[in-house]
Amino acid sequence: MTRRWFGSVRSRATLAATLVVAVALLAAGAAVLLSLRSDLTGQAESEAASAARAVAVELSDGRPYDKLTGLDEDDRPVQIVDERGRVVAASEDLERVTGTGADTARPGDPGGRAGGDADDDADDSDDANGSDGPDDDAPAPRGEVDSDTDFSTGTATIDGTTADYRFAAVEVEFEDRGKFTVYAGAPLAAERSAVGTATTAMLIGFPLLLAVVAGATWLVTRRALSPVEGIRREMAAITASEDLARRVPVPATHDEVARLALTTNETLAALESSVERQRRFVADASHELRSPIASLRTQLEVGAAHPELLDLDGAVTDTVRLQTLAADLLLLARLDAGERPGDARFDLGALAREHAEGRAGVTVTADEVPVAGSRAQVGRVLTNLLDNARRHARSAVTVGVRAEGEWAVVAVADDGDGVPEADRERIFERFVRLDEARSRDDGGAGLGLAIARDVAVRHGGTLTVGRAPAGGALFELRLPRAR
Repeated sequence: MTRRWFGSVRSRATLAATLVVAVALLAAGAAVLLSLRSDLTGQAESEAASAARAVAVELSDGRPYDKLTGLDEDDRPVQIVDERGRVVAASEDLERVTGTGADTARPGDPGGRAGGDADDDADDSDDANGSDGPDDDAPAPRGEVDSDTDFSTGTATIDGTTADYRFAAVEVEFEDRGKFTVYAGAPLAAERSAVGTATTAMLIGFPLLLAVVAGATWLVTRRALSPVEGIRREMAAITASEDLARRVPVPATHDEVARLALTTNETLAALESSVERQRRFVADASHELRSPIASLRTQLEVGAAHPELLDLDGAVTDTVRLQTLAADLLLLARLDAGERPGDARFDLGALAREHAEGRAGVTVTADEVPVAGSRAQVGRVLTNLLDNARRHARSAVTVGVRAEGEWAVVAVADDGDGVPEADRERIFERFVRLDEARSRDDGGAGLGLAIARDVAVRHGGTLTVGRAPAGGALFELRLPRAR
């Protein structure tokens, strides 16, 4: 069921788009939450540091603990801890605290680190405040406030309410009283609330956004792929009906789907042309085969009934004609099947002289030009061109082989009537004979020039016809030169 559900392009595109957006949203959401938390934590650190440094400055000026203004704030816990870890002063409503390095919240709480008895602590406190000194009017010594600020996270209970705080620690050092650390906290409730609100909004908004993305992708891909489905249905109908004249619809979108439809129609047109050509070829081949077979059968039947009337020469002629036609049809079938010509190297000039040898009225002027391919097939082209030229020449046929740039050129010319310009492409079609009567008399089936051009094309060359200097036909075969 899962494979069927995700077996369509639309489903896979929707799933992929949704996953990509989901990953992007998660990454963006995490970045937003981290940035928000960092900003709010930094803001809390700034507030805590400002409060701690204000108390530290007052303490460094020698102000007594009960006169420190920072200890009067209701929403910001403040502690002053000496170098032995004893709490010497704290906010009035502070009941419990963690994260400041002290075990107690207020001076004199049980379990403190002070050690000793209460009287000693009281004496130390009095001495620190400067309230029981020998000279109350003497100026208190000033302390030095450290420029560094340390931060920690903890909790504090004020008036029975416990909350999270970011604490800033600033040190104040006196020459005679030692080192004191001022801890001041800033609440993290805003940070917790903002992060929680943002998280809740993301948990609610992200699924809705993903649903919108999935729905939009589904609809867009459905609309985009509907022309493809139309092409598929039409192709299925063409296959079922075997009517290659039909064409698939081309959408007016001018996009990849439209180009696909155009290419499909071009393929159908080429297929229709190929099938039509094959049908015509089969029909023409059947017609051409029927004549020599019927003639040969008639002669054999006459010979069987009246041996003295048997025309052996005619029977041999019809048999040769039938054999030649079968060989031509077999070669065309191999060419149509895409038979590769091979890559053997041979001298085109020597091959031309070989095929012209023994032919009356044929003059050969051939240079040594190497080519690559099927020697037998190229020889068949030369034979067909020479046969055609000799059939239509009045007295002379000339053959020239030369190199021309990257091409090897064979020119076969006769002094006959030539080929009318309107028929210079038509003569290369199969079973086409401009002089029907003479071609039949000479045994031609109209396949020689068609075979010659097909072989030339298979070898990467061309075969064209023009007008010879003597007024007849000039066939020019061009093949790539071998390197």
